[in-house]
Amino acid sequence: MKFIGSQATLKQLQWLIWVAVFLIIFFSYLPEDGFYQAGTFSLLNVSFYAVVIYGNIKFLFPKFYETGKKVQYAIFAFIFVVSAGLSRGYLLTYIYNKYFALKPELITKSSILNFMIAGFLTYLLSFIFRIAIAYFTLKQQSEKILAQKSQAELNLLKSQVQPHFLFNTLNNIYYEAYREAPRTAKLIERLSDIMRYFVDESPKEEVSLATEVQFLENYIALEKIRIRHEIELNFIKDCNAELRIAPMLLMTFVENIFKHGIDKSSDKNKIDISLVQQDGYLLFETRNMVHDKPGTNGPSGFGIENLRKRLTLLYGLNFELSINNPGNYFTAFLKVPIA
Repeated sequence: MKFIGSQATLKQLQWLIWVAVFLIIFFSYLPEDGFYQAGTFSLLNVSFYAVVIYGNIKFLFPKFYETGKKVQYAIFAFIFVVSAGLSRGYLLTYIYNKYFALKPELITKSSILNFMIAGFLTYLLSFIFRIAIAYFTLKQQSEKILAQKSQAELNLLKSQVQPHFLFNTLNNIYYEAYREAPRTAKLIERLSDIMRYFVDESPKEEVSLATEVQFLENYIALEKIRIRHEIELNFIKDCNAELRIAPMLLMTFVENIFKHGIDKSSDKNKIDISLVQQDGYLLFETRNMVHDKPGTNGPSGFGIENLRKRLTLLYGLNFELSINNPGNYFTAFLKVPIA
């Protein structure tokens, strides 16, 4: 059972059950009816069972019963089972009389009743089948979750070892660089802080606004070293540094600035960033010039869409996200609730 639940898919398991049912019926018919008749009637019976069972658990039950339409479900289930039972009986009788019977067999009231009873018994069996499918589905999901948990724990152990080595190395480089090039040492320190943020803070559900702002400032400082001329940067921070927000919410806007709002050959790059607390909300706005670059996505590309999806998961409809591109300027605005 463990092998089936963990290694075989649910679909494979169901095929295995139907093959087993077919073989049981086939070998029960075989001694008296012969190979061809036994095979034909076994196939027809298995098809009938499958139609009734899947018709109930895949269509009737979820469409009517699970949506609260219990009266309609009872009516349609009765009609479906009676129709399926009678259809099976008449089809079996027709094929038997046409291909196998030495003397035609008549359909009597008793046989009709037996056809209907067989239909209802199969209908009742469908609930057992449904419970079995739900059980194996839950079992597979549980095993998958356990496997993912084990892998996550292993990855966590690896991630704890590798950054520890890297941070120690960066600290050693920082102290060596500080003697000869203090500015370079400061950049190494910022890089170390960024990496610590990714490892220690970004997996958390919430971080302090001070931590998030420090991360943005470190990122900006490292980006600025790649630009020949000085950037005119105005970063307004009018908010409580102890407020807590989801990590990495503000990064998309700042990242887009350095992707699309900076001309490295120009000495007139200007960036305006505003982070303001107002009436129970945090307002974050950026404004920069747009410099199109061949082969890159625009500022309203995948990053903004991914941010919008994440905001929806976090805040439902209680947020604002807008982007505007009037002329040569790009403005991004975000408004999220704060506790």
